[in-house]
Amino acid sequence: MVRTYEEAGVSQDEKAAHIAALVSALRYRRKGFGRPLTKIGHFTGLVDFGSYALSLCTDSVGTKVLVAKEMRRWDTIGIDCVAMNVNDMICIGAEPLAFVDYVALSEYDREVAHQIGVGLNRGAEMANISIIGGEVAVVPELVRDLDLAGTCFGAVQKSKIVDGRAIRPGDVIIGLPSTGIHSNGLTLARRILKENVLTIFDPVEGVDRPWGEALLEPTAIYVKPVLRALRRGRVTGMAHITGGGLRNLVRLKGNVEFRISAPLEPPPVFQALQRLGGIEDREMYQTFNMGMGFAIICPKPAAASVIRSLRPDVQARIVGEVRKGKGVALPDRDLTWTSY
Repeated sequence: MVRTYEEAGVSQDEKAAHIAALVSALRYRRKGFGRPLTKIGHFTGLVDFGSYALSLCTDSVGTKVLVAKEMRRWDTIGIDCVAMNVNDMICIGAEPLAFVDYVALSEYDREVAHQIGVGLNRGAEMANISIIGGEVAVVPELVRDLDLAGTCFGAVQKSKIVDGRAIRPGDVIIGLPSTGIHSNGLTLARRILKENVLTIFDPVEGVDRPWGEALLEPTAIYVKPVLRALRRGRVTGMAHITGGGLRNLVRLKGNVEFRISAPLEPPPVFQALQRLGGIEDREMYQTFNMGMGFAIICPKPAAASVIRSLRPDVQARIVGEVRKGKGVALPDRDLTWTSY
């Protein structure tokens, strides 16, 4: 039985090493106007644009497209494509403004294309961005089915950049609930179902819906409530909890400990996957979002204002605090991580 993401074919550690190998060759940096303001490694990058910083980031839907194919339903993965990008962008305080998509496919299918467009349009509306172009590539020798990715553009006033450097011990961590599995860990989830001889049409244990619907539930888009929070309260850091789970918090600042002392309750889909696969807690919390799709770090006096400003879109609460130390700790499960 496969019990880890790595055994299913995806190694977070090898991914980090792969990224490091690629980034080590990226030595050229533009000077002057348009120069980079951030190092590679944050959730999004920034370049100088006078009193503003422009932001760019890119991401894909991953193997969630294979669940869509099995369900023969393509009208939601566009939401995921937008979400995975805009949720990264707001982590530095930037407002997403425009988006371009990239679809690679093995053969033409107008109905699939239309359904993907429906999802992209809905995601754009939810994030208040314009989709201004994109690319469709028919590459049957490269892909067997379909791959969906996108790139987002945004901006932030330089004085309002939130890059994590202001995080201090004593700050609190506010957890924003996820809508489910979002767009990470699908390779492991699909493998667990296969090994238990379950299909996407079988019901999730304890939930009145089939696995396919549960896994296709679109990624939450946090743009509007988070931008409200940034306007109304002091925020020192933000993290999109994606692949790597809680380890994403380490990307914000390396010389403090992010202690999650009161985690959000994992939705039933995670509990069912853990039971079916016999997956250890450590693997669950470093592969899936486990119910917390986004985290906001702020000084304790600002927490009430930040939480109020997220409503009614998001019912968030304090899940922990920042302490002296290093890494991420989940004490009720006796788990720690010191690197992303």
